[in-house]
Amino acid sequence: MKLLRDLLDKQVVDREQVKIGKIDGLVAELRRGKPPRIIAIELGSITLARRLGARPGRWMARLAAKLGGKRHGEPHRIAWHKVRDIGTDIEFDVDVRQTSIFAWQDWLRDHIIGRIPGA
Repeated sequence: MKLLRDLLDKQVVDREQVKIGKIDGLVAELRRGKPPRIIAIELGSITLARRLGARPGRWMARLAAKLGGKRHGEPHRIAWHKVRDIGTDIEFDVDVRQTSIFAWQDWLRDHIIGRIPGA
């Protein structure tokens, strides 16, 4: 498997087939004398900004923490051992309703979109 080609930007779904987002980054553990091992995937704007460089990543992390609180200053991670299936989508054994992944979308819906007339 070619990790970057086969995983990056693939759709992630939870155990109920709810679309969570796309894989924006991979977290690897470096081991002395052994090949690196993938331990998690990352989702969200912080990781996506980090793909553009360190400065955009830091800027996005500060903005997210300022708007959403300290817990939103880090990217969303899902442990690699939670993978159920790798196909067209990557299915994880998680329930998205028990995570904070949609918190930002919920905040936008409640505070911005909901105030637009006709939305």
